Amino acid sequence: MNPLKYLKAYPPQLQAQVQQLIATQRLGSYLNERYPARHQVQSDKALYAYTQELKQEHLRNAANIDKVLFDNRLDLTHQALGLHTAISRVQGGKLKAKKEIRVAALFKQAAPEFLRMIVVHELAHLKEQEHNKAFYQLCEYMQPGYMQLEFDLRLYLTWRDLPTSAPPA
Repeated sequence: MNPLKYLKAYPPQLQAQVQQLIATQRLGSYLNERYPARHQVQSDKALYAYTQELKQEHLRNAANIDKVLFDNRLDLTHQALGLHTAISRVQGGKLKAKKEIRVAALFKQAAPEFLRMIVVHELAHLKEQEHNKAFYQLCEYMQPGYMQLEFDLRLYLTWRDLPTSAPPA
């Protein structure tokens, strides 16, 4: 049995279904059927514009974002697919806070739905810091079907971690 580190919080029967897809080497084809396209956002500049567009559509009154970029250093072992930070600096007699969003570079080659889900997640943190009910309601508002996308993204990460060929059942 393959460890399902990205799916630990899900019910055992759902994990068993995923294990079955892995054992029959169908997880990759399942994901490819659901998410055949790859997005065109390939530069930090394009990612910034994409994020600003989503922010303007759903969170006009939220704090401005100063920087958005793909980050090669985000570590999946700590489950950091994206990161939002506020960096405070003293400038003259004032304290200035700069908000940044970083997206793991592995999502340069992902489906557009996955990139949108990550960006929506990080944008939601502009309004809700904690992963609470209000946070997930905001995510669902900005991206209908958010919870399914989050699950499918976890499937994608599980599939990425598999050896080139899954062991037979």
